[in-house]
Amino acid sequence: MATTAATIVGLGSSSLSSPSRLSSPNTPRLSSGFFRPLVIARNPLRAQASSRSRITCFQSDWLRKDLNVIGFGLIGWLAPSSIPIINGESLTGLFFQSIGTELAHFPTPPALTSQFWLWLVTWHLGLFITLTFGQIGFKGRTEDYF
Repeated sequence: MATTAATIVGLGSSSLSSPSRLSSPNTPRLSSGFFRPLVIARNPLRAQASSRSRITCFQSDWLRKDLNVIGFGLIGWLAPSSIPIINGESLTGLFFQSIGTELAHFPTPPALTSQFWLWLVTWHLGLFITLTFGQIGFKGRTEDYF
């Protein structure tokens, strides 16, 4: 019995390659209805040098920024935060007033017990929440989600 690169007929007319297939990559592989073809594990995120194609996981414009959302979101936060409901003053007014107070002694940073930090965190948290919901609502409306 000679060991050549000839194929051997196996189950269901599948072709089995000879044992010398490890040394020669061009020999036929196992192909049957019972087995999947041999697959080489590859990193899907690494582009191959031969194909020069780019594999992307996200759209190139994943942020899908829209200046309408930024403009309306800022106005949508400035309007309610300017209503004087905190001891007759507004959140925006208190935040800007604390900025002026802290700038009065500029080289010295604000103390940890300063009201500036409370107004800073509260004002910006409200702004970012408004912008996030504005982005969801505006893009959901333009892409017919609701």
